[in-house]
Order: sequence, then structure tokens, then C-alpha cells
Amino acid sequence: MTSPAPTDSARLISDGRATLGIEFGSTRIKACLIGGDFATIASGSFEWENEFVDGRWSYSIEAVRAGLQASYAALIADVQAKFDVVPTTFAAIGISAMMHGYIALDAGGELLVPFRTWRNSSTGPAAAELSDALGFNIPLRWSIAHLYQAVLDDEPHVSEIASLTTLAGYVHHLLTGRNALGVGDASGMFPIDPATSSYDASMRQIAQERLDARTSGLDLAALLPEVLPAGADAGTLTDAGAALLDPTGMLRSGIPFCPPEGDAGTGMVATNSVAKRTGNVSVGTSIFAMVVLDEPLRAVHAELDVVTTPVGDAVAMVHCNNGASELASWARVFGRFSEASGAATPMDDVYTTLFAEALEGDADAGGLLSFNYLAGEPVTDVEDGRPLFVRTPGSSFTLANLIRSEVFGAFATLSIGMEILADEDVRVDRLLAHGGLFRTPGASQQLLAAALGVPITVETTASEGGAWGIAVLAAYLERASETTLAEFLDGEVFGGSEAVTVEPTPADEAGFAAYLERYRTALPLQRAAAAATPTRSNPTTPKEGAAS
Repeated sequence: MTSPAPTDSARLISDGRATLGIEFGSTRIKACLIGGDFATIASGSFEWENEFVDGRWSYSIEAVRAGLQASYAALIADVQAKFDVVPTTFAAIGISAMMHGYIALDAGGELLVPFRTWRNSSTGPAAAELSDALGFNIPLRWSIAHLYQAVLDDEPHVSEIASLTTLAGYVHHLLTGRNALGVGDASGMFPIDPATSSYDASMRQIAQERLDARTSGLDLAALLPEVLPAGADAGTLTDAGAALLDPTGMLRSGIPFCPPEGDAGTGMVATNSVAKRTGNVSVGTSIFAMVVLDEPLRAVHAELDVVTTPVGDAVAMVHCNNGASELASWARVFGRFSEASGAATPMDDVYTTLFAEALEGDADAGGLLSFNYLAGEPVTDVEDGRPLFVRTPGSSFTLANLIRSEVFGAFATLSIGMEILADEDVRVDRLLAHGGLFRTPGASQQLLAAALGVPITVETTASEGGAWGIAVLAAYLERASETTLAEFLDGEVFGGSEAVTVEPTPADEAGFAAYLERYRTALPLQRAAAAATPTRSNPTTPKEGAAS
């Protein structure tokens, strides 16, 4: 996609025909403005970090509001610098954010406890009991697991809960006054029935009975947000919402909103992976793979989520809590070295250099081993993770092998989870990768192909990310009555885009297999490291640079 001429973009923006998407990622809140050809014409961002508050990972609601305003202000500054105009309205707006977690609100819409993010793994008893009762895997990070765990723990705030939502749903409600979610985001709160594209009624009844046996006054049907498919009317910007988003007062109310979606749904859109038998891999602070199913799974697997596309089709999801953060930490170390040596190197160039070096390493990373576990990892049954780098005296400790080991370490848990999909005979016609890691072409794509044993495709939009994806979903509002989302993406959004596909090489596959065998054998080191090094009270996740 090619951006239109500046004068055309300025007129588009002045006329209110541009579309705005805002996504709350794990390290960055990004605003993205697209035109009629879906190319990005302006953007703005705000960096933030999660905090470890009272034993749980969280972002403050004050940071949510401040980050929303700051990312929008940065977008407006970019528009002014490029086109010398200030937008007062848009064709449509969409909000996206990290899926799952727990936002519990009272009758006045006030937060009852700090936002509990997807990263928290303290819901084991609730998730296990619900999974057994429903015959459906309820992961630790799902909203219903957090709610039921709060009930099991007899937390005082439970009696005051009036509604539950996700981060995207919370921001959407601030801006529109409507308590609604896109079906993809809702599928991370409670199981969705693909036949109705809404919460599974029979499972909701079973969960209600469990709640009633433990407490009173919680009506699950009333607590959960309304579920909407892509293309549905999800409300309009209120006067209060316009004042929150743009305190300068330039932005007018009345702008239509698409249903708010999770980062998994916007990832599917950003990679054109909403049709059945397509899949995508997203790499950021977490890493996950999603495959749109053409038939149900044969069995329940604790390692797999079953969520949905933004239109409600079932998706098998392998979600790993730990992604590229540890790799980013190493990159910052080398970036600081270049700065200290008097030859400061931009971080994108640091990644390019390190990834190129990784391709020169031994196929199995020379006997080195890396764990990227900044948090617990349910896929490998690790409750409390520690980043580790391990080598033997006889291993080949070179820069190339170090970086190759770190990249392999970022993909190892995902590979373990994907083995289950292979055992289920899940068919995938194409697997696309996206996220900031793929801004740097070459090694990340090649080594991911080796880790998963399948060809990996990267579209030219791979680094656009979720803000662009939710902007596209907002643009779909005008076309939803005429075409399906899959047809819209294929024919209009991605019709002229370019893609690069990399096949796994036998040598890389064999090298990764040897690496993964070492990785599995060494997993007990995680428990020993966690026991020996208690987590400090208030750590933060570092910014990820090119890997965010």
C-alpha cells in the first residue's frame, strides 16, 4: 500500500474521512490514522510499563487515561507536522487492547481493585475447577478465572461488582458510554458458542451455579459485556469521551465506533488471517499463535485456548506469557555498549546486526540455552519464571550462538504448544508472522520457520500492528452490510500488498530440535531459580524497542 499525496491526505483528514485506531499494547499505546486505501498516514504513541502491585501485574487506570490522551496528542502533532491540518472528526474509531485479565467495576463505573492483566497466573484453583466443570479449557488469564478466584478467595470487593470488562472494553466505555465488546475480545472473558457468536448459554449456567454455591448477588449474564461481531454498530463518541480523548476541545462528538477488540483479533486482521485454515504468530511481550479452525478440536487441551475471530469463528490459540522481552534486554545491553564505546547505534540497527549474526551461528546455538521466562509460563507448567542463560564449559560461546539461543528461547514454548495442534491434525494453509520483531527481516522469520517446521510469511503490513488492525476494523463499518470481513481483507485491504515467505531449512530444523531437547530437560532449573531468587516487590517490564 502506498500513501496518497500530502495534499490528498490533508483534504481527507480535513473532511473527516480518515479512520482512527488506538491499541493499548503491553509496552506502547499507539494511535494510527489510515486513509481510504488503508495506508497509514499518521501515527502517535506513548510508552508505558506494567507494575508489580501487591503481588500482581497491573497498569494504573490513571496511566490508561494519560496514555490515551498522550498517544492521541502525538498523532495530532504528526498530522500537523505532515499536513498542516488539525482533525475535528473521523470516519470511524476503533479501540483495541491486550486481551484477558480482570477489570471489576462498581455501580458507578469505578474500579474496585487494580487492573489484573493477562500476565497474572494466580488463578490456578479457579481455572482448574471451571475447566473441569465446563469441559472446556479456561486458561489462568481469562476474566472468568479471575472472577471465580476472587470468589474462592473471598475477596471483599466481590459483593460490590456491578460489571466486568477488558481493557479495550473499559476504554471503549469511557469514550462511548456503551458496555460492549467485539466477539474476539469477549472470547477471552468467557467461552463463546460459535453457533450464536455470543457467550455459551449452557456453560454460563454451569458457571452461574458454581458462583451461587460460593456467594450471592453475582449475575454473570448481567456482569458480562454485550457481544458484537465485526462491522456492528458499537456506539458513538460522547461529549465526555471527546473531552477525554482530546482535552483541547477540537474533536467533535458523534463519531461511530466499531466493536472494541483484543490484540489477538487485531493481529488476525493485520495478517489477513480471519478465514478458516489460516493462522498467524504474534511476537511481542507475549507470543502466541492462532489458527482458525475448520472443525472443532477432538479433545480439551490445557495448553490451548479456544477463542474466536472478530466475526465469531473458532480459533485455536497457543498463548505463551513470555515473548521477546528478554531478547530486547540483550539488545539494549549491546546498544548501550555501542553508545559507551563512542559509536552510538540506533536500536533498529542493533537488532539488524544481532539477527544477521544469529544466522552465522551453529544450527543448535552451539550448546547454549536461554529461557525468556520473566513471568510464569502455563504451557510448560512453570508457575514463577526466571530469565536464564546456561552454558557448559564445552559449549561454543560466541555472539552468533548467544543471539541464536535467545531467538530460539523466545520461540521454544510456542513450539511445544504447537505440537498439540499437529497431534489434532489441525490444517493450516498459511501461517503469517507479525509484530515489531519482524520489522527486522531475515533471522527472526527464518528461525521461527525452523521452530515451527512450517513456511512463515511476513506481509508488508507486519510491523503495522494492532493499532492499524483496529483502524481497518473501524473502516469495515461502512462495508459490513455488503461483504464479509474475509472478503473485505482479501479484496480491498490486502489486494495489492506484498509478502515474503521463508521455508524452514533441514539444517535449521535439526538444530532447533536439538536445542528444544536441551530446553525440555532443563525446565526444572526454573523451579530452582525461582526458589533461590524471590521476586522483588515492584519490578517492571522493560521497554522493548524494536521487539515491542
